[in-house]
Amino acid sequence: MRITDDFLRAYYLRPEIHPVDESGPAERELHAALMAEPGLRVPEKELKSLEDDDARDNYRVLLRFRDRLLEAGTVEGAYMALFKGAIDVPPMFIDQLAHVVLRNLLDGTGDALRLRAAELFWREQKATIQDGHVLLADLETVQMHAAGSRYGSIGRLIVEAQGELGAVNLDVLDRANAELYWSRESKHDTVVSFTYGRPALDAFARVIELWVAHFLGLGVKVQPIRRIEEARWAWHVGLDAESTAILNELWAGREVEQGRMRNILALFALDFADPSSMRRDIAGRTVYLALSAEDEAVRMKPQNLLTNLPLHEA
Repeated sequence: MRITDDFLRAYYLRPEIHPVDESGPAERELHAALMAEPGLRVPEKELKSLEDDDARDNYRVLLRFRDRLLEAGTVEGAYMALFKGAIDVPPMFIDQLAHVVLRNLLDGTGDALRLRAAELFWREQKATIQDGHVLLADLETVQMHAAGSRYGSIGRLIVEAQGELGAVNLDVLDRANAELYWSRESKHDTVVSFTYGRPALDAFARVIELWVAHFLGLGVKVQPIRRIEEARWAWHVGLDAESTAILNELWAGREVEQGRMRNILALFALDFADPSSMRRDIAGRTVYLALSAEDEAVRMKPQNLLTNLPLHEA
């Protein structure tokens, strides 16, 4: 997806950048100039002339990100380039790029569960274990509910956010009621079950396949699994920081305490359609993926699927 002027203008309209009543003339002039010419180069001395310190810092951050977008030329190229060195952009911008890419990939899909599962790629989730089921709710929505805002609940299914978050009533999506998603996707107020055997887990696996194929041009097959049967597996990729740490420790032969092992919510087996695309020493072997919660929050790093797979050097 090519970077367009209107795509850049959307960032200039963010509340952190858009002038307010108290904004000075230099800030207003700079904003107007960028709206007219989104790729305009802004010298440091012009940024120093801005009257407000916060505005000056916000522009520096945004323009650095803008330059990365323009240098790459595409959303996908900019996303990949972010992880080739020190990451110097806000996590929110990274999540927004993942959101844009996936909404484009999933455009036209009739599978609401796939769309809801894809939200893990760019929105943090609250994990709850209830009656043996792994339930994921949008973390921001759970916090909003706990602060006093309420939506109605058809199923009156409960996600109990521990501690200060209190209790929240939300609807759990399944095949039978997945159509609820279409009228409520922007509210982020539906829950999915990531328990082994539930359809949302399979939908998530299909999104992983799309993500890898789009960025790397490689066919992979991803399946949810109950456990890793190989005593000495060849390769693994953690889909978040906690999963990476746990799998690294297990692979190295170290014991992980049982309480921490319970942080692992889901496991997947990833197989390459063409084994020759893999590193020669492990070609044809299964790559294992894990998704975990840390402090009951799931913070997925989809970039790990692009930077950590065992690809052939060619």
